[in-house]
Amino acid sequence: MRKIIMNLAMSLDGFIANEDGSFDWIKGYEDSSLNTDNPYNYEMLLEDIDIVVMGKRCYEQDMHLEFADITVYVATHSSISDYDNLKFCSSEIVEVIKEEQQKPGKDIMLFGGGQLIDAFLKADCIDEYIIGLIPVILGKGRPLFYGGHPPIELKLEEYMIDNGIVILRYVNR
Repeated sequence: MRKIIMNLAMSLDGFIANEDGSFDWIKGYEDSSLNTDNPYNYEMLLEDIDIVVMGKRCYEQDMHLEFADITVYVATHSSISDYDNLKFCSSEIVEVIKEEQQKPGKDIMLFGGGQLIDAFLKADCIDEYIIGLIPVILGKGRPLFYGGHPPIELKLEEYMIDNGIVILRYVNR
């Protein structure tokens, strides 16, 4: 069965964006002395993805443009007509994606944001969590985890360090 993979970067204090939605702080630094031998390869991840799921705020920031050759589902409460590779979902996005997961194809990537991820956490249907820890403490912003979901036990499968960014890949037990 196709996997649902969450792939996000967050600050050390758990934020995925500033309060205004910006993310210019997502960067490492120029010291590679602690880099691991297994660098994170985002392009390789995308080779195994044929659906990306994002919230409307990500769409409004043109983040969908990165995925021109992949079907992109945008979770929204607005009524927007599908076009090109974009499918706008105003119904229950978790159920729509769980149906897609049953069909043949490649894996599905949850791209953001926090409210979208929260719905999938509450349904406990994320198979892999790839989290890049960015070496910054923001103090405020848009959180990745909202709470109120059941405990989810994970197993660390892989870690990578790339110029101060620690990338952790967990699988749902």
